[in-house]
Formats: sequence, C-alpha cells, structure tokens
Amino acid sequence: MAHTPGSERAEQAERIAATPWYRQLYVQVLVAIVTGIVLGWRWPDLATDMEPIGTTFITAMKMLIGPIVFLTIIGGIAGVADLRKVGRTGVKALTYFQVGTIIALLTGLVAINVFRLGDGVHADPSTLQTSGDASQYIETGEHQHWWEFLTSIVPNSFFGPFVEGNILQVIFLAVVFGIAVKLVGKTGEPIIAAVGRLTEVVFKVLSFVMKAAPLGAFGAMSYAIGKFGLSTLTSLGSLIVLFYVTSALFVVVVLGGVLALYCRLNIFQLFRYFKEEFWLILGTSTAEPALPGLMRKLQFMGAERSTVGLVVPTGYSFNLDGAAIYLSLATLYIAQATDTSLSIGQQLGLLAVMLLTSKGAAGVAGGGFIALTATLSTVGTVPAAGIMLIFGIDKFMSECRALVNFFGNAVATLFVAKWENGLDLEQARAVLAGKAGEPPLVAETETGAEEDRQAVVSPVARTPEVAS
Repeated sequence: MAHTPGSERAEQAERIAATPWYRQLYVQVLVAIVTGIVLGWRWPDLATDMEPIGTTFITAMKMLIGPIVFLTIIGGIAGVADLRKVGRTGVKALTYFQVGTIIALLTGLVAINVFRLGDGVHADPSTLQTSGDASQYIETGEHQHWWEFLTSIVPNSFFGPFVEGNILQVIFLAVVFGIAVKLVGKTGEPIIAAVGRLTEVVFKVLSFVMKAAPLGAFGAMSYAIGKFGLSTLTSLGSLIVLFYVTSALFVVVVLGGVLALYCRLNIFQLFRYFKEEFWLILGTSTAEPALPGLMRKLQFMGAERSTVGLVVPTGYSFNLDGAAIYLSLATLYIAQATDTSLSIGQQLGLLAVMLLTSKGAAGVAGGGFIALTATLSTVGTVPAAGIMLIFGIDKFMSECRALVNFFGNAVATLFVAKWENGLDLEQARAVLAGKAGEPPLVAETETGAEEDRQAVVSPVARTPEVAS
C-alpha cells in the first residue's frame, strides 16, 4: 500500500516517540560527558589514558567528512537544473559568510576593548618560552601568508585532499567535478546515479560510526579534564567567561536576529532541534561530527537539497563565526597583556588581515593558533610569542568556537535558502515547533536502504500543494 509523504513523516515521528529515552543519542552523549568530567576530576591519571578513545572516534568521523563533502556537493550541483543557480547560490553564500565574519570579528574587538582583561598583566614577550604544539603552530603561522588560502585551494593530486583532510581542496574538486558531470549531459547521468548510490553507502558507514559517539565524547572529555585540570579554568577564567558570554550574545542577538527578521524563525527552537548535535560538539570539541546531522536536518526543515549541499560544506571552511570572535578577542588580549598599544585604525587593520588569515587555516590541526600567529606576524606590532599566554586555556574555548561555528552555518544555510526561494517556511516552522517530528537518526534507521536514502540523502518529502 502506498504511503503519502505526510504519513511517512507521521510514522517517523511515532518511531522517535516510541524510542526509550536512554536509547536516544543526545541522552547517551550527555551522560558520557558528565561521566568524563567526573573521571577527569577525581582520577586524572586514569582519565588521560582515555585519550585514544576520543581521538579514534574523531579520526573515524574525519575519515568520512571528505567523501561526504565531495559527494553532497556533486549531488547538489547535479540536482540544479540551471548551472547559473549554482554560481548565484555560491556568490550569495560567500557574501553572507564575509558579512557574518566581519560582524563576528567586530563583536570580539568591542568586547575586549570594553573589558580590557589584558591590562595589568605586563607580560614580557622575551621571557615567554614556546614549546610543544604551540611552538609548531607559531612556526607554521609565521611562514603563512595571507594570500595562501587562495593558492592552496588547488591540490597537487586528486586523492591528496582526501588523504590530508584538506576540506577546501575537496570543495574545489567537488565543484569542478560536479559542473563537468552536469555539462556532459547524458554521458554524466550514470555517474550522477553512481554518486547517489555511493552517498547511501557512505551514510550507512556513518551510521555505524555514530553508534560510538557516546564513547568518543567520554574519551575526549575525560582526557581534557584529566590533562588540563579544572584548576586551569581559574587562571584565566575571566577571559574564558568573556569569550563564552560574547559568543552567546552573538548567537542569540546577531544570528537570532537574522533568523527572526529574515526567515521568521526562532533561534531557541533551533537550539532544541539540534540538541543531539549540540551535545556531540560539546563532548568532542569539534563541529565535524555534526556536519552530516546538520545537512540531514536542514533538508528535513524544507531547505532545498542543492542549497544545503553547497552552503553547508563551504561554510565549514569559510563561515567560522566562533573562530572569528576568538581570533579578534585573543589578538587584542595579547596586545593588552604585552603592553602593546593599538589605535582604532590599527585594530581595524588587524580586522582586515583576520578576514584572510582566518580562512587560510580552515580545516588544519591547530588552525586557530596558526591563524592567530599568521595575523600577528603579518601586522608585526603584536609579538607572536604572546599566544603562550592563552595556550593553556585554548582547550576550554574550543567547544564554544565549534558550537558558534555550527549554529552560524545552520543560520547561513537557512538564510541563503530563503534568499534563493528554496526554503519551505511552513515545513520549517512545523519542524521547529515539534509538529512534524524529527528525521530519524542515521544510526537508528534499520528499515532498509530506501528509507535511509529518503531520510538522509534526498530532500524532505513535501505534499503536492507545498511542492507546487
């Protein structure tokens, strides 16, 4: 018996409602985070031994990010009837990303200028010793030029970006390959079909990996607390608090305002909708494991698959609001702490440099510190060794950066989708209000490949009235 799209969504909602609370992913991840914090606090030596559990999960997720980005971008381009729409969507997305980054950078600058937490530290840059990972990041950043993110987009080989995990280069390959497949017409149709089937397989592999998400969150949080200790929070607690409060205000006021005024959607309902991804990011300190869930849920909200497939992966490299706030706030804190006086003009000059250096280290290990060092080295007025003043607390800021980046990309995709008339607002409001249920988690889908395809790969099914 045939099922209507509405009945399929109702059945999905019933399955989710029937799932016991203790089997829901976000509950398991939350319990894992709390357990990890307790273990790191009470038994730090044992907790640091949990590091391989967290890093293995994150490595497994990163293994899939390249193929997911590559396949979804190709699928998004293939699903567009007119290639001019791909270019138009890309230009609109990049315009939004740049405006959002400028506002985020200004937010950090204003916050640290108002509270001036670095005043009174009087750190002597010549006495700051760099070592370990920090030394590597400084060295890499000092040799990185502001324009390198443009020249490094083109890879040396086709498979190199997948091996190295360079998402910018993966995006470049996917866009070129997707446009080429589209232009060859019927010759490319079998390839497009193969991409669709391969996407199903990759997301099925993802469903296996996601079952280990609670273990990954437990391992990552245990190691962080056991290694750095809760006492680390007290040494520069005021800077951590300022960063978190500034980030929260940016998300609620700026992103929430954009969502409310342009899309007529509620940011707090969006928080609830992405609760699984929120706890996953909080536990693992990175937004990458939440990328597939973000794409799947945005499609279920009514955003066109082609828009989601283009904007979300690109945003993960170019739309880093949390990193931008951190970059401007940390730079000015170091300047204040080392008694480096910067005029308003010099600070705006720093902002212009940050617009480029923040993109140069996207997707690179230690990218935040590399971008910070590249900024300081380019300007030359603030000593790069000053990053040692904040290196110890960086781990406790990474969760916030990742969360702001995540919600920034969610809002950006909804904004661009509506701008392109590719957002079903009626469906979006119903989903956020809890009236349309939620798409089943990939890890919980066990009813066959066809349902996996509809829940994960294909855009949300619409009623004939809405589709028309």
